[in-house]
Amino acid sequence: MDPRTSAQDVMRCDLCETAVVQMHCDTCLVNLCTACVGEHMISDESKDHKVVKFQARKSTPLYPSCILHYNQCILYCKQCELSVCSECLTSDQHLGHKFSDILNVVNEKKDKIIKEQSELRETIYPTYQDIASDVQNRMSQLEKEYGDLSTAITKHGEDWHREIDKLVQKLKAEVDEMKNTQLQTLQKQLDEINKTMSGIKDEINTSCTVVESNEVSKLFNLKSVNIERYKNLPEKILPSLPKFTQGRIQGGDISNLFGILSSSSLTSDKHGYSMKTTQKSPEAGSSPPVKQLLDEPETASTTDTGYGQLYNVACVSDEEIWASGNGSTMKLYSINQGSPLKSIRTKSRYEPSDIAVTKSGDLVYTDYRDRTVNIVKNEKIEEVIRLQNWKPRGVCSTSSGDLLVIMISDDNKQTKVVCYSGSTEKQTIQFDDQDKPLYSFNSDYITENRNLDICVSDFGAKVVVVVNQAGKLRFRYTGHTPTPKNLPFYPRGITTNSQSHILTADRNDDCVHIIDQDGQFLRYINCGLNNPIGLCTDTNDNLFVAENHEGKVKKIKLLQ
Repeated sequence: MDPRTSAQDVMRCDLCETAVVQMHCDTCLVNLCTACVGEHMISDESKDHKVVKFQARKSTPLYPSCILHYNQCILYCKQCELSVCSECLTSDQHLGHKFSDILNVVNEKKDKIIKEQSELRETIYPTYQDIASDVQNRMSQLEKEYGDLSTAITKHGEDWHREIDKLVQKLKAEVDEMKNTQLQTLQKQLDEINKTMSGIKDEINTSCTVVESNEVSKLFNLKSVNIERYKNLPEKILPSLPKFTQGRIQGGDISNLFGILSSSSLTSDKHGYSMKTTQKSPEAGSSPPVKQLLDEPETASTTDTGYGQLYNVACVSDEEIWASGNGSTMKLYSINQGSPLKSIRTKSRYEPSDIAVTKSGDLVYTDYRDRTVNIVKNEKIEEVIRLQNWKPRGVCSTSSGDLLVIMISDDNKQTKVVCYSGSTEKQTIQFDDQDKPLYSFNSDYITENRNLDICVSDFGAKVVVVVNQAGKLRFRYTGHTPTPKNLPFYPRGITTNSQSHILTADRNDDCVHIIDQDGQFLRYINCGLNNPIGLCTDTNDNLFVAENHEGKVKKIKLLQ
């Protein structure tokens, strides 16, 4: 085995190639044994050989050579950002300049590079790993959702085929029935005509026999034929065939009848990803820590908003909330201080229907009378969406930064949920698999669960409707018995927490219902609530309840 190439062997001297390495020349970058050090020192006397122990190799700095004086540069000019030698100090080029020991500059640069390497290795690279994983997950989810969409279209086509087959059979049966009715009428007339023809033939035969006979008595006994009776001919029956009027397909296109596929879109959010940190936030990781419901929920604070009728509450942070009620003013409150920090009036001066807070902390509100959805940035109101023939009600901001808006048609007969990216419509949710409406006219509040389900409280139908991200109905929650006051379920405000619990305010029973992500009832929350309506939760899973008649917001701790 060649000792120079064997990975199992120890390192050998570069000169003799047999002895074990013990020394190293930092000038020539040559590995040496002790016996070969002297030979190496005199091999090139023009160099200043720096021989050190092998373990201390590359510890001797190799100073750069001055391009003007060919000396070693041991200083660094800060103004020129250039390494210089001792002769450069006396030149006019560096007159009045400040100099540093070049090793100090080198060490500073090394420290900076090491910090950058550390940040790249420990923060930036893992962040990109997470982003790559997120993109891959989105691609997988996209594959699944597009598959579901294709399956839904195929199923709809099969439903159409079945319905068309039924309709064809029905129409053909009606054609057969009409044909048989008309044929029976004509057959009856034909039978009568044949009977008459048979009578005529009998008359002819009888008269011929008498005429040909030579018996005079027969001729006198023959009665005359009632010719006039046979001259009264039957009516001519003219069957009228039914007409098949084909349904008009304009331009040969049935897509409007069958269903229309909206356009897809790709949007980007420059704030969509954040740099990975060493400290984990409550939202870090795919699964939040499991928290248990407290045996006895605690009212942590009460904030008096001053509204005569309070409708909505939305969390900005653990310390601040927005509230809105009767009147056009929306107010930001400090939980600890219990006082308003600022107030914003709606652009139209109409009362807002609902409010929400985006991921970036901006206030969003819907204006039912003005038909608009608006966002407040730096205390300036921007119109995001303006509707035609529809009026907006509930609104929420999703985990992806989109907006979900409940809207009602002008004739108050249709309700739908529309997902917007900015002002672009991405998705409409209105009907279930049987093409029946999912929501009634009185659907006011909406939220997105952590599992991306879309939850709507429909007090008109006395139900909470939950669909998945694709808009397919998952379940309907109609309340739980017995209720605190034995009154009908009357859901209003709705929110969710980190455990994917769905919480909805019940105004009739002065309580909040908590159900899990699959619609199973968990418990009621009372805490002396009076007419609860608007709900929201903060990042610590505290529940904020807006009391309608009291004009107060209660902060309730639910989870331990």
